[in-house]
Amino acid sequence: METASLSVAEAGRLLRRRETTSEALTEACLARVAELEPKLNAFITLTADRALASAKQADGELARGHDRGPLHGIPVGIKDLCATKGIRTTAGSKVLEDWVPDFDAAIVTKLREAGAVSLGKLNLHEFAYGTSSANHWYGPVHNPWNLDCHPGGSSGGSGAAVASGECFAAVGSDTGGSIRIPAALCGVVGLMPTYGLVSRAGVTPLAWSLDHLGPLARTVEDAALFLNAVVGHDPADPGSVRRDAFDATAELGRDIRGVRVGVARSQFARCEPEVVAAVDAALDVLRRLGADVKEIGLPLLDAGLRLNTLSVEASAYHAQWLRECPEKYSDEVRTLLLWGLTIPGYQYVNDLRLRRQFTDEVRAAMETVDVIAMPTCERVACEIAAGDVSYRYSVLTGPWDHTGQPVISVPCGFGSGGLPVGFSLAGRPFEEAFLCRVAQAHEQATPWHTHRPPV
Repeated sequence: METASLSVAEAGRLLRRRETTSEALTEACLARVAELEPKLNAFITLTADRALASAKQADGELARGHDRGPLHGIPVGIKDLCATKGIRTTAGSKVLEDWVPDFDAAIVTKLREAGAVSLGKLNLHEFAYGTSSANHWYGPVHNPWNLDCHPGGSSGGSGAAVASGECFAAVGSDTGGSIRIPAALCGVVGLMPTYGLVSRAGVTPLAWSLDHLGPLARTVEDAALFLNAVVGHDPADPGSVRRDAFDATAELGRDIRGVRVGVARSQFARCEPEVVAAVDAALDVLRRLGADVKEIGLPLLDAGLRLNTLSVEASAYHAQWLRECPEKYSDEVRTLLLWGLTIPGYQYVNDLRLRRQFTDEVRAAMETVDVIAMPTCERVACEIAAGDVSYRYSVLTGPWDHTGQPVISVPCGFGSGGLPVGFSLAGRPFEEAFLCRVAQAHEQATPWHTHRPPV
């Protein structure tokens, strides 16, 4: 296996057996970047010299017996929504094209303290407000399975970089599906953790009450290891929660006999037949592993729940910049933000009420099931030339940001054109360990996580 295609866990074992070095891992990733950029266009800013210096430091610490944990010496990518001290942080926008913060986002600090090696800043949909990562200012990110296709968004650079071997794992953010969508369309794992579990301090917001930060990685174990490194209460984030003794890896490897899987079947009706077939096959795998799989109803979701919370909160954040420099927004994002300003207050309040009702509905359903399964996206990646994909990819993912519970997307096959399909499992708040256990059981019983894109 090529070095850059190893999992985080595999690379970590090699590091600790002195069979490789962080410098070698970093050089392998940088070689992939040199090979694939700019045709993949996953990076906005590459920090190769800093990365190599960090890798040498990591090797020195390991040689002295100072082991910071599973991410020590592992090359990762940072979504360019996260502030990085001394490194340009654009949020994929022209508004912030020259911003060089004098501080790190909390998640960047956590990764550095864990010994991870940052390769640079990854491309994304402008201000994370979209699902394609067709960035007007920095160019579209391309899907490594087919360079003519979108990788999904808004964390498209993260999904493409992880899938292609440019980095071992990456930071993503999720407000309407922005971790899970690129995970599904790029054939990797995306884990949106419980709301407030990972600090968002220093990260440009999209919608304060919905934003989550989490990992994209090549395996469930890698996602769990990454999440462990970045959790923690932070008073600088008003939404941050305290969770002692958290360990997303605690249940990995345990069987899933008797686990109750609820299937949100109404969501399948929105999907292309090839997606339905792949997800149904994934459910059959769970059955063979001993899970009790049954269909459940969620009335608000079944009725096509759509809330405007994200739109209102995004427009509130951008209102001043919209007045001062409207020309620094793409037509697409400016239109969305201006529309959000027209939504009346009573509608926002009513949507908050519906959000609470939907959350209660899901919590009640999860007294009878342990996880809820559904497709991640209704179709495989579409061509960039097809133009605006609007919100077709967030129809299935968006409602789950409102409930605050963890959701993981894992590969479950391929559709037309050899493009990946993903399916999602939603768990109870703070039960990431259980959720990862179920997701990994499927992963280890299938070959999908071992496939690599043709680039």
